[in-house]
Amino acid sequence: MSSEELKYLLVGVLVFGFLVRKTLKLLNAKNPIPQIPQNLSEYLSESNLKEAKAYQLENFRFGLIAGIFSFLFTLAFILMGWFGALDSWIEGFSIDPLYQSLLFFGIVFIGSDILSLPFDWYSTFVIEEKYGFNKTTTRTFFSDKLKGYLLSIVIGGGLLLVFLWLIHRMGRDFWWQFWLIAAGFMVAVNLFYTAWILPLFNKLTPLENGELKEKIISYARSVNFPLENIFVMDGSKRSSKANAFFSGFGSRKKVVLYDTLLEQHPPDELVAVLAHEVGHYKKRHILWSMVISVVQVGLMLFLLAQVIFSENMSLALGGNSWSPELNIIGFTMLFSPISMVLGIGMNWLSRKNEFEADAFAKSTFSGKPLAEALKTLSVKTLSDINPHPWYVFVNYSHPPLLERLKKLEKK
Repeated sequence: MSSEELKYLLVGVLVFGFLVRKTLKLLNAKNPIPQIPQNLSEYLSESNLKEAKAYQLENFRFGLIAGIFSFLFTLAFILMGWFGALDSWIEGFSIDPLYQSLLFFGIVFIGSDILSLPFDWYSTFVIEEKYGFNKTTTRTFFSDKLKGYLLSIVIGGGLLLVFLWLIHRMGRDFWWQFWLIAAGFMVAVNLFYTAWILPLFNKLTPLENGELKEKIISYARSVNFPLENIFVMDGSKRSSKANAFFSGFGSRKKVVLYDTLLEQHPPDELVAVLAHEVGHYKKRHILWSMVISVVQVGLMLFLLAQVIFSENMSLALGGNSWSPELNIIGFTMLFSPISMVLGIGMNWLSRKNEFEADAFAKSTFSGKPLAEALKTLSVKTLSDINPHPWYVFVNYSHPPLLERLKKLEKK
């Protein structure tokens, strides 16, 4: 395929992806406000549903504006050859090719983040603030940005340097060698995320002794799940939305509860939420998700190896000669339809896993408090209780609320 044909293929893929994503979001946004289901009548009112729909529509309109901006900017970079122009400008510095590539990606990353900054600000301090979710201060907002830059430079830059070195030194064999490194990194992140990375952004404190901790430990022992590392995270410093998650394997496993979760739910509901998370662990969902993610990374690297040395790809993006950084940009765009399909498969599996974790919590603790917790979470976060089926199929990693309640409340 010639460089000109490749250029228009990239444009076609970009347009296709944009239209599919926005069409699905439009279908979901246009879905009508439903009648209040009987099992939510004590939690929802007409005003709640209207507010949830207004929140959804406002996010849709804003997302559409931000998406069009990003789409047109990327389209211009392809058609005008600006990626190649940036690469050629960096070549003029006469530095080592590895550092040229690092500088290229550094400029693209920082430039992209700066362009998205006004949109991030508006989403946080206007939309989230308007609906009562935002707790982030200006200082926290910019502090998170700076810390994110630091992590990207230290960790992302280090991995990228190794990746590029392997491309230059190992030829097409780079893919499986970096795959091993990436797999090790993914496991390490899961093991050490709550110990090394999360504390940079949030404060973790051990759950205080009391009724809740006793109930959690008692439940964990009843299902033969030794658990001593229970932490509370100050999620309220950024948002009023609540969550809980597991991290790590073996003796390093920890459960993290948002402080907002503790504020909004009684002990039995919190134990039910924990039982759901234990269900993921007992059913090996976490392990299998890790395995599948590692396989996906391997597939992506293998496919990248087939096109990374194509000079026409570099020329299609405005380069003067073969450039690994331009080819990586081009491959990322070409891979996006495959990524979408893989994402649909992963979301289907995730929804299946959520049902299984719910069933585990129901059989080992109780379905009622978990159902009550889900209802409260849904109402407080203005969740959509009537999402469009196609939007759910493509984008939802969790089943819609009413589907989960139907199974949990079934006798």
